[in-house]
Amino acid sequence: MLTMNLEGLEMIAVLMLVVLFVKALGWFGLLEAGYDSVEDELELSTVRHRPEGLEQLEARTRFSRKELQILYRGFKNECPSGIVNEETFKDIYAQFFPQGESSTYAHFLFNAFDTDHNGSLSFEDFVMGLSILLRGTIQEKLNWAFNLYDINKDGYITKEEMLDIMKAIYDMMGKCTYPILKEDTPRQHVEVFFQKMDKNKDGVVTIDEFIDCCQNDENIMRSMHLFENVL
Repeated sequence: MLTMNLEGLEMIAVLMLVVLFVKALGWFGLLEAGYDSVEDELELSTVRHRPEGLEQLEARTRFSRKELQILYRGFKNECPSGIVNEETFKDIYAQFFPQGESSTYAHFLFNAFDTDHNGSLSFEDFVMGLSILLRGTIQEKLNWAFNLYDINKDGYITKEEMLDIMKAIYDMMGKCTYPILKEDTPRQHVEVFFQKMDKNKDGVVTIDEFIDCCQNDENIMRSMHLFENVL
């Protein structure tokens, strides 16, 4: 079981962005992969999606050429077609939380990575998001987290959207925490956290309010640096 005090849940949505991707790296076998025998270029003979070349991706991300080669090797081994659909993405996270229901959270996370909203994740989508989560500035990471919360992508976070995310996290891992969280815990923490964020009390949280609140939370700021050197 995961030991977590009540204050932990109000920041868990931001934390999970990084934690789950470290888990995903392990699932792809990337944390153990070496540099030997890695292809020099991002090429595959039969793929549905051919990724950009290394030079372009190196310029667009904070990964080195060698790191991109390792990432691509793991990605193509598990996704030889070159793309990941939502159902496959959900299957990945279901392996990490067999005692919980991860499908809803995986859906929200998939939509955050699917920046062109075409219903699939390419290697570019994967590595661009990973670059932000692991190597991005605080501003970039918080912008990414805001996009996750902003379910309908209208530029604002409503209390209902925040509650949907929190409920999804509770369904995924809340029942595996110690002490066990009560059913109304997500709503209670959304009430507290939303009030802290919605400074002008207009019923929505803007990106400026979101970033300002997170930047003044020591726990969230500390979590932003936890996995910067994972690769």
